[in-house]
Amino acid sequence: MLPEVGSLLTALWSVLHLRTLLLGAVVFLFFADFLKRRHPKNYPPGPWPLPFLGHLLHLDFEQAHLKLQKYVKKYGDVMNLQIGDMSFVVVSGLPLIKEVLFHMEQNFMNRPMIPIREHVFKKGGVIMSNGQEWKEQRRFTLMTLRNFGLGKKSLEERIQEEAHYLAEAMKEENGLSFDPHFKINKAVSNIICSITFGERFEYQDGQFQELLKLLDEVVCLEVSFLCQLYNIFPQIMRFLPGPHQTLFRYWEKLKSFVAHVIEKHKRDWNPEETRDFIDAYLKEMAKHKSNATSSFDEENLICTTLDLFFAGTETTSTTLRWGLLYLAVYPEIQEKVQAEIDRVLGQWQQPSMAVRESMPYTNAFIHEVQRMGNILPLNVAREVTVDTTLAGYHLPKGTMILTNLTALHRDPTEWATPDIFNPEHFLENGQFKKKEAFLPFSLGKRACLGEQLAKTELFIFFTSLLQKFTFKPPNNEKLSLKFRTGVTLAPVSHRLCAVPRV
Repeated sequence: MLPEVGSLLTALWSVLHLRTLLLGAVVFLFFADFLKRRHPKNYPPGPWPLPFLGHLLHLDFEQAHLKLQKYVKKYGDVMNLQIGDMSFVVVSGLPLIKEVLFHMEQNFMNRPMIPIREHVFKKGGVIMSNGQEWKEQRRFTLMTLRNFGLGKKSLEERIQEEAHYLAEAMKEENGLSFDPHFKINKAVSNIICSITFGERFEYQDGQFQELLKLLDEVVCLEVSFLCQLYNIFPQIMRFLPGPHQTLFRYWEKLKSFVAHVIEKHKRDWNPEETRDFIDAYLKEMAKHKSNATSSFDEENLICTTLDLFFAGTETTSTTLRWGLLYLAVYPEIQEKVQAEIDRVLGQWQQPSMAVRESMPYTNAFIHEVQRMGNILPLNVAREVTVDTTLAGYHLPKGTMILTNLTALHRDPTEWATPDIFNPEHFLENGQFKKKEAFLPFSLGKRACLGEQLAKTELFIFFTSLLQKFTFKPPNNEKLSLKFRTGVTLAPVSHRLCAVPRV
């Protein structure tokens, strides 16, 4: 009897002991998480975070930027947000956004390196790199883009030619409904492809179509819930299946494509004849071959080329898609744009940047598309480089900063009808008027380096298409202005009719 009781007590003690250990471990983890999250004195306010996840569940992933505005109203123009162990500070209002992006730019110059981006790009490229590497890559990229026509007539002519190909592709639809998504993607992508790869692709090219579909997929996948979990728990999630693994696989396919193009360039490379961006980069690599500290290597060439391919395709094509959708939804605005085009250009004179100043309503329309489309609602993140005080709050080095372009572009003190599509926001006495609170390309040294290219593309593509077509909803169908959340905010899938103007 006694041995049996002893065994029972031993078993009971083992269970209790195990539970005590587990409880102790859980308490320890929660306490460690609490200590890790303790903010310094005078840190910006924010909602109470959940253990380990932070504010991840506070945000609706389908419309996180809109849910965030409710917290901004409650906590003010400088508030904190926690995703896992990553600490963000959201900055709203024009004065403070200018402070971050311009007046105190040196203190907010870096990009944060989140786990997903680090997995794919390491620290390379031009968008997410920092320090001397970023300075070298940006300087070289800007110089090379200018050498290949940025801001010159030659590049404008390429865009005019591509606008013609796009119009022909739309004409083939015979006024019937079609999904404009990939037609527009192909046209816009061909501009940056001609600069980086030295060639444009036919719209029916299978490989080109696959590349653009991969690009579209990574744009959507990167902000999915499980991919955000990877950013919080990378050491665990790397062993688990899910969309993050698909994302990595797709990025590897895109990198392999670029690497293959680079190998082809190497085989027939002539340093005396620079055909495109890749040739120019190979020449720069050769120049810095003996410099061990140089950032010009093949990995950076792949990453920078992908940055150009991604940024040069996704943002402009998404803006064009929003624009055609707004035209179909607001036919009275479309009529005004077309009346101005007919008056200044007629239906046959080729659009060029030289006539933009004579077309204030068209210019205002394009700006309003960018304001309402809101494709980068929280801008591209920055990181505090040194301990900084902003609006009286202490921001330690390493804090990530999100500048709230959604609130800025819908600020009722800046815009007469902030939630209504209205090109009059950019007009005064019939003339185009710049607005200080309009920052779709960001501000300062880390602003979008393709701003000039994007502005040229938007003006020439829109004007060329509206010369030739009137965009309408399909019969008996109401178009939606709902958005699809990804790295950019894009219109949900829809169909339009491009009715030829006779």
